[in-house]
Amino acid sequence: MKKLFLFYLLIFILAACSSKTSLLQNPPAPGFNTAASDIKAIAIADAVMQAMGGRQAWDSTRYLSWNFFNRRKLLWDKQAGLCRIEWATRPLKVLVNLNDGTGKVNLGGVEQTHPDSLAKYLDMGKKVWINDSYWLVMPFKLKDSGVTLKYLGDAKTELGEAADLLQMTFSGVGVTPDNKYHVWVDKKTRLVTQWAYFEKFGDEKAALVNAWGQYKRCGKILLSTERGSRGSLEPVEVLEMVPAGIWSF
Repeated sequence: MKKLFLFYLLIFILAACSSKTSLLQNPPAPGFNTAASDIKAIAIADAVMQAMGGRQAWDSTRYLSWNFFNRRKLLWDKQAGLCRIEWATRPLKVLVNLNDGTGKVNLGGVEQTHPDSLAKYLDMGKKVWINDSYWLVMPFKLKDSGVTLKYLGDAKTELGEAADLLQMTFSGVGVTPDNKYHVWVDKKTRLVTQWAYFEKFGDEKAALVNAWGQYKRCGKILLSTERGSRGSLEPVEVLEMVPAGIWSF
């Protein structure tokens, strides 16, 4: 009986130490719903972060550039909170400060100065960044503000790959907080291999399911550049410097 007690005590101590180490290496964002999230789901999220390069590498990453399915090009200064968006299908460029909503708008070669027009396109720019950056860096945001993580068990992707299935739900954040996501995490690599988007939390059928493929090293982190049948986000780059004048039109 005493040996059994000591065994469970050791398991408890190891779990506590592991949890503490996880908090030190990959602390949750303020507002992450730790209390309602599953311990196993949190541990898997931490493993994903490590597989992607680690929290320190992610935090030190500054400039990210990608092409959102040939619809628009984005350059994000993650540390300064700036994003430059250039549409491929219309003569529109938006430079938005993601922290305070200020910025510049160029439409048809003309800089917009009217308050209503400026506010409209800057708001559009921020919403585009929220959407487009999530398609690129979601694996780094599993413990974001407002997120609750649940472990749904063993699963297989549409390609038959063995994975752990996570559920992400949201509260009070983003443009559409009623969404939920299912995220497939490969059991061996600990990389995200598929996601499913549900428009409403109560929906049983996903609005879309996409594979996450073609991981490559960009700077100090890994990024996935392919979204199955949806297409590619290439060229995807992490930059240490950007051209002078890039934050003006």
